[in-house]
Amino acid sequence: MIDIAEHTLNDGTRFPAIGLGTWPLGDAEAERAVTAALGLGYRLVDTATNYRNEAGVGLGIARAGVPREEIVVTTKLPGRHHGYEETLASFEESRRRLGLDYVDLYLIHWPLPRVDKYVDSWRAMIKLREDGLVRSIGVSNFTPAHIERLEKETGVLPSVNQVELHPHFPQEELRAFHTAKGIRTESWSPLGRGSGLLDDPMVISVAEAHGVTPGQVVLRWHTQLGAVPIPKSADPERQRANLDVFGFELSPGQMAAIADRGHRRMGGDPETHEEF
Repeated sequence: MIDIAEHTLNDGTRFPAIGLGTWPLGDAEAERAVTAALGLGYRLVDTATNYRNEAGVGLGIARAGVPREEIVVTTKLPGRHHGYEETLASFEESRRRLGLDYVDLYLIHWPLPRVDKYVDSWRAMIKLREDGLVRSIGVSNFTPAHIERLEKETGVLPSVNQVELHPHFPQEELRAFHTAKGIRTESWSPLGRGSGLLDDPMVISVAEAHGVTPGQVVLRWHTQLGAVPIPKSADPERQRANLDVFGFELSPGQMAAIADRGHRRMGGDPETHEEF
């Protein structure tokens, strides 16, 4: 089993340096993927209400036989449930589907600024943490302005902001903001799905120099930035390769060489994207 480095979040909880993403796996595939991943040493598992696989993730956790306290389980609040009471009710639905007594990390999936209820949801998440039903609370796809509003109106900063991050979209300014505020950056789509990143000649060259795969180079890039990537894979061999990124180190020159200053966003813009 591969040992994984860990971070400590701003609320004092531990957070593995790499995890397993589960979108867009269905319940049955998610169950198999999570069971296999936990057996390999993964201890961070990411799902969401809108992934429609929380039940499968929960069954995978139950089947794996890993002590619950060793696993960091993340799920996310969907846009249709923004609002204080709506958030509390949505969380209970997620917890029931997962079959868990508590959730380790609960995120607001998208800010939906036009709807303008994310602060109300944040207040509910603070209550969930105070009640011991959630260990850590955070956000996903939030900008610095969104986070500053949370801090101004509630006095509570997120522990994590999960955002699109990969060498074709390195998010330097946002990561610097996170560092200044003590927020951990988590990377969705860390391998740049659909961007051709793993076929990039520079990435391939760096991989050959280290005797590893292009995917391992890119995931190592994330971990050296201090970001936490959550690559999705249902294949145990791919899962193993994705996890095995702590035995080599990229030089500063290699880190810079594989990052694309073109800043190519593939997902939605947090200012306008709406996902309910």
